[in-house]
Amino acid sequence: MIDYQKLLNWQFPLIEHRYSADDSMRYALALGYGADPTDERQLQFVNDVRPGMPLALPTMAVVLGYPGSWMAAPETGIDFSKIVHGEETLVVHQPLQAAGTIVARHRVSRIVDKGPGRGATITYEKELHDKETGLLLATVIHTTFARGDGGFSISGGQSDPPLPVPQAVPTRAPDQLCEITVLPQQALMYRLCADRNPLHSDPAIAREAGFERPILHGLCTYGLAGRTLLAQWCAHDPSRLKRLFARFSAPVYPGETLQFEMYQEDSGILFRARAKEREKTVLDFGRAEIDA
Repeated sequence: MIDYQKLLNWQFPLIEHRYSADDSMRYALALGYGADPTDERQLQFVNDVRPGMPLALPTMAVVLGYPGSWMAAPETGIDFSKIVHGEETLVVHQPLQAAGTIVARHRVSRIVDKGPGRGATITYEKELHDKETGLLLATVIHTTFARGDGGFSISGGQSDPPLPVPQAVPTRAPDQLCEITVLPQQALMYRLCADRNPLHSDPAIAREAGFERPILHGLCTYGLAGRTLLAQWCAHDPSRLKRLFARFSAPVYPGETLQFEMYQEDSGILFRARAKEREKTVLDFGRAEIDA
């Protein structure tokens, strides 16, 4: 069972992560960049034959300084077999360079007991600092839904209040509609960036978990949202994406078509993504802040 104070004060080691231009290109390739090898807008992220190339994608911040499967430690009190990715927020303070060394600092920031049988949410934050200058580059806020851990605060324990429900997409027709085909091998490529969970690569393990076949990493789906927003609203300029939020609502299978519905509102670009063949929403309550 979760001990609120113990989990809130969980101690993470500082993580120093040195990455190269090859890593930046590998991340972009894992998101499907280069599908058209004559498109200069895509090539700027996956080629290094000209000065200033490659450019780093802002969503690469989610895989830098990866803390590993720390929730699997028995001391956390979390039922690791029942956790799923809930929400992800990226705040970009400074553009990432294509190569460099970052220092990642992690902390647990919110633990919400949803009640017996309803699970809990655990939010932890990661700050990425440039090692050389100390500049804060990005903040990543990661929320996990712990389906088996509701009710821990009933007997005099503590729980944080839930955050307000994020803004939903409008009911009108979208301002922009974009489709991306998830490559059949996309999960196999994306796992080379950070998360080696066999759920995304081993058919037998995926079936044991209740899926017909390996599923795509949630953060790869999130990266595809970033790719779509950069193309449709940022003229492929990665420095213009300042904030990106999405809630994960269903898994994605490699080979599916993702349909992104996007709406321009005063609060930013609102969006959701649907697996077209299954007519299933896979990302919801999405919001991006874009520099003009």
